[in-house]
Amino acid sequence: MLKERGDLTTDERLDQGHSETQALLRALRELDEALDVNMARNRLMKERIAEIQGALAEGRPLREIVPHERTPLLVELLSQSVESLSAYGSRVRRTEARALHQEGLTMEQIARLFGVTRQRVSALLRGGD
Repeated sequence: MLKERGDLTTDERLDQGHSETQALLRALRELDEALDVNMARNRLMKERIAEIQGALAEGRPLREIVPHERTPLLVELLSQSVESLSAYGSRVRRTEARALHQEGLTMEQIARLFGVTRQRVSALLRGGD
């Protein structure tokens, strides 16, 4: 039978809290690394934007520019950037919510901090993104 959160011993709560904090620290490290990768992507996107703007300013039609654009295409870089931020951001949100809850904040308090509903926090605590 599973123990309710209130049924845990002090040592078990401390261990679980430590585990949640470690998960948050890991998620933050991974997000930091993803941001470094995205910064490189952002530089590439800015280069591609300048190239496209220059070609359009010269009067070249977009249908001739895009097929000759270096790969990955600007739109691919943008999609990769958004997907990366979404994935790592979700992990940070989820682990931070769990750590705050483990430290005693209620779902309502976490919801106010995060600017979401209590139901959303409940989903984060259950493991949903």
